[in-house]
Amino acid sequence: MPFSDYKTALVTGASAGMGEAIVERLCQEGITVHAVARRKEQLAALAERTGCIPHAVDVSDLSALTALCQDLQIDILVNNAGLSHPGSILDADENVIETQVDVNLRAVLHLCRLLVPGMVARDRGHVFNITSIAAIYNFGGNSVYHATKAGVHALSRQLRVDCYGKRVRITEICPGRVATDIFGNVSGDHEEARRRFIDGFELPQAKDIADCVAFALSAPVAVNIGNIEITPTLQVPGGLSTMRPGDRAE
Repeated sequence: MPFSDYKTALVTGASAGMGEAIVERLCQEGITVHAVARRKEQLAALAERTGCIPHAVDVSDLSALTALCQDLQIDILVNNAGLSHPGSILDADENVIETQVDVNLRAVLHLCRLLVPGMVARDRGHVFNITSIAAIYNFGGNSVYHATKAGVHALSRQLRVDCYGKRVRITEICPGRVATDIFGNVSGDHEEARRRFIDGFELPQAKDIADCVAFALSAPVAVNIGNIEITPTLQVPGGLSTMRPGDRAE
């Protein structure tokens, strides 16, 4: 389906990183983009640069989200907003669980509930869920993040069932490590996070994720690209650990 068949988009987590790049890419294609994020100043700068429509809304605020979506007809929904706290569920506190569930999973469910029925009624639409390789693979730490992203992974597949018979496409994009500020946002120390996770690595850029969105959007209407896993060439997920009983830490 060519870009010209879509008129409007809503992108969450739009003020930086992958969300910002996706907004820029869609605006370049002539789409009217509603850019949603908490940071008002960054949104204002993005709007001035791209022409997007800024909405300073916290996606975990259901009342605000509902009011935002009430009168919108959205052709492209990009669920990009997300946050992560490191650590095992064994030592996670209440806030670590609640904030990630609210932003990473609950907001996605509600945005689909609010906007996808309109796509079905119009027989036109495309939903992008930006998850993570953490939705598919397991690695140390970040237990709640894994669980919430796996939930959106399952939802992405289920949405295709729910929209069966209509020209509403669902694409899940699962990035590995990307050169964004997410690591600094997690730790609060952006300089150290950049040294540890970004500097010296050959990584995809936020623009590469935006290009994946554009690729899936530009496919013919008969083509649904269900899942894109995008990682650095020099990164591989997975692994296997086996322990002897005597090796356990007491």
